[in-house]
Amino acid sequence: MTYKAYIIDLDGTIYKGKERIPEGEAFVHRLQERQIPYLFLTNNTTRTPEMIKTMLSKDFNVETSLDTIYTASLATLDYMNDLGKEKTAFVLGEEGLKSAIFNNGYIEDTKNPAYVVVGLDRTLDYDKLSIATLAILNGATFIGTNPDFNIPTEKGLQPGAGALLAFLEAATRIKPVIIGKPEAIIMDKALAILGVEKKEAIVVGDNYKTDIKAGIDNGIASLLVTTGFTKPEEVSELPIKPDFVLNSLAEWQFDEK
Repeated sequence: MTYKAYIIDLDGTIYKGKERIPEGEAFVHRLQERQIPYLFLTNNTTRTPEMIKTMLSKDFNVETSLDTIYTASLATLDYMNDLGKEKTAFVLGEEGLKSAIFNNGYIEDTKNPAYVVVGLDRTLDYDKLSIATLAILNGATFIGTNPDFNIPTEKGLQPGAGALLAFLEAATRIKPVIIGKPEAIIMDKALAILGVEKKEAIVVGDNYKTDIKAGIDNGIASLLVTTGFTKPEEVSELPIKPDFVLNSLAEWQFDEK
């Protein structure tokens, strides 16, 4: 099958924490050689696209342009702009998320914000959780950048943004609007950026619950690579199988027609 565009996860697919995945790097090089459009689509909100671009170049032997990087932070900003509410927000997150929001017209409000936005925050404390809880209960739109309970790192699986969302959902009894994979919000935007239809694209990733479900739930072909979150021994138990399962992206065969 020939796919006109690839939607590619980063952590666990192209690299793993600080560890290189040479086969992932080579996969990107093969796409570039063939001039096949691709978009790096990540649920990680801790880095700006500029930071990701620099990291890929410096640490992972991948040179790519800014327009090939779309993060859950950018998708969250687009969603907030589309809602058109007052531009006030309380954000649990790091530089990638906060800069996307507060450098684009939004003002931080810890008392009565229009939005509470939650991403991965490694400086999280009880006070921040309390502010978020009270604001959500007071009517703020509760947004989760992504549902990832864990993130794969060189140390193992560490807590992700989804774990923070679970805490706040328990504290407020209110479900967040989820922006990132596997939700349609971010996938529809990715397809629009690439300028392709669902049947022309394929999602590539290591996490069945986010990357592969993004394909399955949105009618896009999916390629699971078992270099990160979802392990080879788990594949046989998956409720709906991906279109393709590989141990390494080196195994992927491009249609040369």
